[in-house]
Amino acid sequence: MTVTEAGARTYEVRTYGCQMNVHDSERLSGLLEDAGYVRAPEGETADVIVFNTCAVRENADNRLYGNLGHLRPIKMAREGMQIAVGGCLAQKDQGEIVRKAPWVDVVFGTHNIGSLPVLLERARIAQEAQVEIKDSLETFPSTLPTRRESAYAAWVAISVGCNNTCTFCIVPSLRGKEKDRRPGDILSEIRTLVDQGVLEITLLGQNVNTYGVEFGDRLAFGKLLRACGDVEGLERVRFTSPHPAAFTDDVIHAMAETPNVMHQLHMPLQSGSDRVLKAMRRSYRAERYLGIVDRVRAAMPDAAISTDIIVGFPGETEEDFQQTLDVVRASRFANAFTFQYSIRPGTPAATMEDQVPKAVVQERYERLVALQEEISWEENKKQVGRTLEVLIAEGEGRKDDATHRLSGRAADNRLVHLAAVDARPGDMVTAEVTYAAPHHLVADTVVSVRRTRAGDAWEARQAAPSAGSAVSLGMPTIGRPPAEAAPSSACSAHP
Repeated sequence: MTVTEAGARTYEVRTYGCQMNVHDSERLSGLLEDAGYVRAPEGETADVIVFNTCAVRENADNRLYGNLGHLRPIKMAREGMQIAVGGCLAQKDQGEIVRKAPWVDVVFGTHNIGSLPVLLERARIAQEAQVEIKDSLETFPSTLPTRRESAYAAWVAISVGCNNTCTFCIVPSLRGKEKDRRPGDILSEIRTLVDQGVLEITLLGQNVNTYGVEFGDRLAFGKLLRACGDVEGLERVRFTSPHPAAFTDDVIHAMAETPNVMHQLHMPLQSGSDRVLKAMRRSYRAERYLGIVDRVRAAMPDAAISTDIIVGFPGETEEDFQQTLDVVRASRFANAFTFQYSIRPGTPAATMEDQVPKAVVQERYERLVALQEEISWEENKKQVGRTLEVLIAEGEGRKDDATHRLSGRAADNRLVHLAAVDARPGDMVTAEVTYAAPHHLVADTVVSVRRTRAGDAWEARQAAPSAGSAVSLGMPTIGRPPAEAAPSSACSAHP
């Protein structure tokens, strides 16, 4: 057992999948720290390892059981070590996890993450596995303690669950029906985060723009965006991911009229073929999608729009695929997260006829990526000569140490690499774009540096750091994604 100077047990949370899982993992870390655990030092095996799982990929269970198998001899050799499995795969497989991996101590679902510390203690005392899966949400995740990974940016969940029935997606059966938070609770959390130094928040929901369905207000999401504009000190507001079928002009107006709501939109397309969209049970068609894109750009000409696309959905023909390419050409996406369709066990699409051969899917995928890369590069070249305000970030530029650069995100969420200046993560740097690549910009002409409360918060955190790293994110970065890329939206290849 690892014993810290204070004698506390150590923990590590390993996260797979979507932003909702990342949000949950920050809460799991907060719960454990609230219960007296401390983050494990980098490179050391923790006393408690928590897997926050994703179930939307075909090989999700193989990945989990492979990791559990690797840990088995370590656990057998370490008295008191515990392993917990939560998240969507735990919600789906429930007691099957303990049957396949009897050395797991705790299994908990998506609806009761707040139970983790109690379940760990029960397992320790009883010396047997504790499996607790709830059928409905016990406590809204955002009301739980949190250990945020960033001092300057934060997720704020406004809803959980999903009322749609997309044939490729298992999330509704694992996360349940949509449940909305009250606007006052959301705004209270945002104000608290801003008081702690946060400059940027991302509103999070499985279908973020259907917010309000539970209390019968179709315009609630636009109202929430406008209310964010009244939060003093909040500089950037983003949201992910909206559903095209529920996208209203009121949301476009709120984006355009609220100064701190960024002119950036991530809106999943999934397919440009109406026939495939119908088979997916996506309740919109290509014409509607393109209409939203046109109206967003009319209201905000500088808007950067990104998307998710699935290639090779069952029954997809070459003609269907060409229709997807046509929509991509017309939409001029800043970037796209592209996915090769793979069977999600438990979904209607898994048993559909006319599954597309893997070789065909791969070839179409490569054509789509090549087209989008060409468009991304052309759109980025239009940024050369523009002056952008960049929020300096940690971990965005993987080569920053070697190149002596800083990296961060522009208002439209484009990745920008900057000349080295005296700025901290959380500070704002204004610079002129001097070079464009398909997946990033370079801004070597620095105009000014603005030190911020977020930078102060980051600096204070460095002065008293916690050991190790709690949340390892399986999230995508800007760039050409691999065929089995992790999802970018609030669930894999989902709105």
